[in-house]
Amino acid sequence: MRGDEPLILTTGADDESGVAALPSGPFDPVRHRTFEIGLRAWVAEQTGAPLGYVEQLYTFGDRGRHARAGDRDPHVVSIGYLALTRIGDDSRRTAVGAWRSWHDFFPWEDWRKARPEIIETTILPGLRDWVAEAPNAVSAPTLSRRHRVDLLFGARGFNEENVLERYELLYEAGMVEEALRDGREAAARRRRLEPLGLPMRHDHRRILATAMGRLRAKMKYRPVIFELMPEAFTLTELQRTVEAIAGRHLHKQNFRRLVETSAIVEPTGEMSLKTGGRPAALFHFRRNVLQERPSPGLRVGIRS
Repeated sequence: MRGDEPLILTTGADDESGVAALPSGPFDPVRHRTFEIGLRAWVAEQTGAPLGYVEQLYTFGDRGRHARAGDRDPHVVSIGYLALTRIGDDSRRTAVGAWRSWHDFFPWEDWRKARPEIIETTILPGLRDWVAEAPNAVSAPTLSRRHRVDLLFGARGFNEENVLERYELLYEAGMVEEALRDGREAAARRRRLEPLGLPMRHDHRRILATAMGRLRAKMKYRPVIFELMPEAFTLTELQRTVEAIAGRHLHKQNFRRLVETSAIVEPTGEMSLKTGGRPAALFHFRRNVLQERPSPGLRVGIRS
């Protein structure tokens, strides 16, 4: 986190394609006893960024995910990881790469102020055209195109965990740059492709969507949010961080009541004078909660 923005570490924007990518590297079975040891080693070598919490995310192996015209290289399988770290102040830089807001790549996922305008101006008109091409076509198990659009972008509300499902719908409808680059028929039929967030190399935006959805779900039952917090923080800072990750605004009093009843934090006895107003109490994560119950997350009501 930096301020109110969730950041991801990207590399490769300066290569010949000019397209950002997620850090990636090879597993060396001679040097690395485990996948995680290999992950931490090459991320440190490539970027200089230290990793805190790490968990295996998903294995990505779809045929063609790294293909190029005339490509005869072996089929590439990637094991994705979700890793969290604190980046410190603005003066801290990585050896390679840049920290970018994940909303640069997914502008339709930020609902903190209101329903994103890009949904009404660009996404829904394009999806309605796609539905009209085959209104009764089933584009996912048991779900029609119309039903998927309704569920993921319609007036029913916003399920913050469905990041991947929303991206895959836009990809299938040919509305993101990656679909055009990959030769999707739906994208080829469009005369002009409106930019929907920044594209990423290969299928890295799909990987990022998977990680975002996982993190949004995980913070409800595990205290991973505190991997992104300083040692001491105010409840306002905690709420803003949860809102930034979830992409939703939370009711202040309800959030504070939830935090207090969950006993997941405790006061340090000190006050913060950096609030711009009245001093605010400082808290820290109460690690004993991990031994007290199996699912010590913040079960915030962030669906509408």
